[in-house]
Amino acid sequence: MKVISAVNVNDALLRGIDLFKSQVNYREQESRNGPTMECRSPVTTVYNKPWQRVLFSPDRDANPFFHLYEAIWMLGGSRNLMKLTHFNSGMSAFSDDNETLNGSYGYRWRKQFDYDQLWHVVDMLKRDPDSRRVVLQMWDPVNDLDSPSKDIPCNTNIYFKIRGGELQMTVCNRSNDMIWGAYGANAVHMSVLQEYVAAALGVYIGPYYQVSDSFHVYLNKEWDKVKHLSVTPFLPINEFYPEDHYPLCSNPETFLQECESLIETIPPRRAAGNPEPVDIWPTMWKEHEYQNTFFPEVMIPMIKSYLCHKERRYEECYSHLAQIKAEDWQFACLQWIKRREANWRSKNGT
Repeated sequence: MKVISAVNVNDALLRGIDLFKSQVNYREQESRNGPTMECRSPVTTVYNKPWQRVLFSPDRDANPFFHLYEAIWMLGGSRNLMKLTHFNSGMSAFSDDNETLNGSYGYRWRKQFDYDQLWHVVDMLKRDPDSRRVVLQMWDPVNDLDSPSKDIPCNTNIYFKIRGGELQMTVCNRSNDMIWGAYGANAVHMSVLQEYVAAALGVYIGPYYQVSDSFHVYLNKEWDKVKHLSVTPFLPINEFYPEDHYPLCSNPETFLQECESLIETIPPRRAAGNPEPVDIWPTMWKEHEYQNTFFPEVMIPMIKSYLCHKERRYEECYSHLAQIKAEDWQFACLQWIKRREANWRSKNGT
């Protein structure tokens, strides 16, 4: 078992890359998506500050809009594909019916097993803070084992426990692509879940442990973009995080309902991800009705700026970016948009 102990996701990415620079740590392994380098043993990543979840690396070039929006989509209990394709049309490739995603974590957390597991997770820990029985289940053996679906959950179950006034979370994962999964989407999705549960319990956020059974990287152009990176004492891993973390939940009692409300305002989009008129979207959001300030002060300006980017209305896009109150998300979004604008202007001679 390899253990990567990291301050945050940026630190973890560099340490993970270093792991694959020594051949003693991995074997070359074929997969249905092409050749991989797979770690010879399971890997546990320890995030000591899981709220520092925003990935800033320009080489990795992660989409902050999609990562955060998908996390809220999960907590809203959705599996609706069309609610995601505005932000990532590539998600259509994982759908079996062009309408839903079979492995949607949030739907499994809240609906698939005929009751809301998140409600029970919070309720159990409120009644017994010392409990060792709080298991959030995502793997469905009846439907997942030997299934032909394109979308089988990679994360299978999650353990929660309170120790020393902190909520600790352990996520078990059967198959983890380091670049897109472990140190991309997973770090955001799972730490957002952890922060919500901690807020609902009124405790601090403790460490987040990610246990990855098959920890691997695909030998493709995405690996080529980042493989030169390395841990260095001269690279500040906390540089773009504010001293005070902007809280996800200011009213935990209404947070899940407000996740659902936000998702409902996103109109369906064609599976191919082709643009549709979005001028009516801002009138659909009633910012003053949200009790959690994260929505009007972070999520909604992020979505508005993304929509302006898709229509190449960059002056308006930057105006919305300036309204994002979470400094880490604001910085990541700004840099991501600037790279896209520069590329677009270069191609179009503007």
